[in-house]
Parts: sequence; structure tokens; C-alpha cells
Amino acid sequence: MTLKTLSTTVAAAALFAATAASAEVDFSGETIEWVIPFSETGGSAKWANFFAPLLSEQLPGNPTVVVKFMPGAGSTKGANWFQEQEHEDGLLLFGTSGSTQFPYLLGDPRVRYEYSDWTPVMASGTGGVAYLNAEDGAKFDGSANALQDIDFIYGSQGATRLDLVPLLAWQMLGMNVEPVFGIKGRGDGRLMFERGEATIDYQTSSAYLGASADLVAAGTAVPMMSWGALDDDGNIVRDPTFPDIPTFKEVCEATDGCETSGEAWDAWKAFFIAGFPVQKIAFLPAGTPDDVRDAYTAAFDAVRSADNFAEIASARVGKYPVFVGEGAQKATVAGTTVSDEAKAYVANWLQEAYGVSLK
Repeated sequence: MTLKTLSTTVAAAALFAATAASAEVDFSGETIEWVIPFSETGGSAKWANFFAPLLSEQLPGNPTVVVKFMPGAGSTKGANWFQEQEHEDGLLLFGTSGSTQFPYLLGDPRVRYEYSDWTPVMASGTGGVAYLNAEDGAKFDGSANALQDIDFIYGSQGATRLDLVPLLAWQMLGMNVEPVFGIKGRGDGRLMFERGEATIDYQTSSAYLGASADLVAAGTAVPMMSWGALDDDGNIVRDPTFPDIPTFKEVCEATDGCETSGEAWDAWKAFFIAGFPVQKIAFLPAGTPDDVRDAYTAAFDAVRSADNFAEIASARVGKYPVFVGEGAQKATVAGTTVSDEAKAYVANWLQEAYGVSLK
């Protein structure tokens, strides 16, 4: 069963849970904190700020949902903090992204959190777009051939974070991209790009739609490629949010020396799948009672089922499926699983390219 099919399969069950959960749980007069382990300028912030008021409208008692930020260590600081929280009242929600999933997948020694301990109530996919400054973008012809002699600067959260996907892609294209590690969120990378401190950047869909698209409109940025999306057969196709932007696969096929088969490609695709089709997940803490979980499931199901949801979501966070209930649980498993072969390849690449040891 594909993730797309899964999204519709659980809809009826989630809707059934709405009636029972709403009768048992009441958040009237309460404030729910939705903690995001990144800065307030990135895609995860825009994702949570998009869903928060919609969630407030659908939860029993219409509580206030406040998004708070806890950046640090590429999101592992906030995730480690959440692992220690014990809230049974439903007043704490935590949002993760691929940059939280990748350190977990790679066995990063800073990780002290366990996804299977948490209670997923909503998961959604996203995409990503890489873009160039105007000068270098003028040389882009659908391949990276004319970009291989340029020294690029990129603001990065870290090579074991979601930045793994663009960094490996650019290396496969034969590009020279020097990451400046240590930023607290992808929004900070965009700000570096805007100030001219970085010459290449990538943003997830919500952040690209919310800010980077304005740079393109102003002529100061040129889209290079999206990561693409998965069709029902697992093939990479153009991202429906950005149908006019070629995928990395297309650019790779057009670039001398870049292969869409073999160990590097298999590893890149594995981490793309882990990091994007199920990139952002909302969790309740371990030990959350079933009635609270069901209330959130019902609320998020009502959000995604609203008549105008597809329209407003496409403009703010992109055209991607939203999973709830059992669908969110299965999507979380899909987003936190990669093959041993892909892990081994990436671990070796991280050591050779950036001196990053995961031991």
C-alpha cells in the first residue's frame, strides 16, 4: 500500500474517532504549546504556524495553540528535551522534520530520543527546491555542466541533517559546494543567501513558497531543481507544487558524470524518501491517553477534510498528503527507516567529505 493510498484508507476510522473523542476531551480555556526544534524563520515554523490556528478551530473547546521554538544542535536539542517530557493532558505537541529523522537514522551520538516512544497524530510530506544566485543561475541550462568550476558557499545546519540531501546531490553533480555549518534553521541559510554570504541555497516547500519565491520574482535567485515527488510506483516525478522546475533526477541525467543508478543514487534516493514524503510529523508525548490521542486525530482529520484546505495548503505548504491516525503511525515508520546499505554509504561519505564520524 502506498502512502497516498494509506491517507485515504484511514480517513473513515479517524472520522469515527472524532465523535467519541470530542465527547471525552475538552480543552476549553487551555493553551497548547507546539514546540518546534528549529528557528522561527524556517519551513518547520511556517508548517506549524499554518496548521496551529486550524487545529485550534477543530480541537474540543477550541484551545489556543501557540507555536514555540527551541533551536539547537540541528533539532536534536529539542528532540532530546521532548523525550523527557511527561504530559498526559494533551497540552504539549512536538513537531519534527527530516533534520530530526536523519540523525536518528544515522545513529548520531547526540541522539537520546526514540521515535517509537512518541505518539504521532499527524504527518505530512513536503518537497524542496535548490536555487542559485542570479549570476550563476544565468549559466544553468538544465545540467550542472557549466556550474562545475564555480566555488559555491552554502549555509548549512549540518551534514547529518536534512542538508544531507542537497549536499550529496550537488556532489553527485560534480559541483564544488562549501557548507558553512552551524546555522539554526534553513531560514538562516536563506538569510545568508539574501545577504550575499551564501551563493546557493535550498528550502523546503513551505519556506520556498513563503520567502524564496519572492527572491526568484525579484530576479535575485534562479531555481535549479526540486527533489521531486514519488508516484504510486515509487518513481521520482516532478513535484506537483513546482511542476515547472526540473527534478534532481532530470538534472543528474543531463549532467556529465552523474548517474541515476548505483550506490550513490540508491543512497540519495533512500534518504530523500525518508526525509521528504513524510518530512514533518506532529507528536504527543509518550504515555498520552487514548482519548487525547483520538481527539487530536479527529481534529487533524477535520482540518484536512475542510472544503478549502487543499486550496489554502497549496499556497502555504504545498500540495502534499496529510496523514492522521493509523496513517500517521505508518508514515512515521516509513520516514524513520532506511536500508543498512544506504546508511553505510552515507556514513562513509560523511567521513570522507566532511570528516564527520558517527561512532
